[in-house]
Amino acid sequence: MSERKYNIRRHTDLDVYKKAFEASMAFFRLSKDFPKEETYSLTDQGRRSSRSVCANLAEAWRKRRYPAAFVAKLSDSEAEAAESQT
Repeated sequence: MSERKYNIRRHTDLDVYKKAFEASMAFFRLSKDFPKEETYSLTDQGRRSSRSVCANLAEAWRKRRYPAAFVAKLSDSEAEAAESQT
């Protein structure tokens, strides 16, 4: 088994953050073509929930020294990801 070395200095170095950010940007691009009548419902909510995944991961990173707060923020991030999927 090969050993991978990680040099993670900030939340933006995390693979999960990178993937969440890519997904958020993809949703933003796709939602530009949504019907105009969805602007204030489906489009807005989807954009906010997908961005919230990244925001909660960043908050979790900053609270990583406090296990309960860290887990709570990861849980929030997972909930927003589930909302984005829906």
